[in-house]
Amino acid sequence: MSLAFDTGRQAVPDTGGSFQGEYMRALRLIERLHRLLLDVIKDEFDRAGGSELNPVQALLLHNIGDSELTAGELKTHGYYVGSNVSYNLKKLVDMGYIHYKRCENDKRSVRVSLTEKGHDACEVLHKLYERQLASLDSVGEVRKHNLNDLNRSLVRLERFWTDQIRFRL
Repeated sequence: MSLAFDTGRQAVPDTGGSFQGEYMRALRLIERLHRLLLDVIKDEFDRAGGSELNPVQALLLHNIGDSELTAGELKTHGYYVGSNVSYNLKKLVDMGYIHYKRCENDKRSVRVSLTEKGHDACEVLHKLYERQLASLDSVGEVRKHNLNDLNRSLVRLERFWTDQIRFRL
């Protein structure tokens, strides 16, 4: 079995092209890419002088952006996947990154939006993404059509997994 290397980290086994093997390889890559994205975000905040934010909290702020949402909406809109969204929102409020206010219709629900400090943290990620976008083609050899194909496949996989849960397939 041959091995393909991803930037010198761990080897990703070449599955020889079997459908099962390629699916398992995709699962490992998705998981690893998410962890790597968190590492890239942490590194970016460290370069900017450190931050009290962890990468998950930074992504959460970025995904809220200019919106005003509830914790439930963050989960249902797919902006945040995790069981500890309430914990992270509370921490972000305590650190001054998020405003929160009780919903007028449902006093149990809280709406959140970013403070100026939260918008500043989003700007760090925005600059990171812009810098990466400037070299993604020339350095990373990732073309627009590659991203189109990837996104199309990921949307299909998301729909498939959602149906697995929804319809208990």
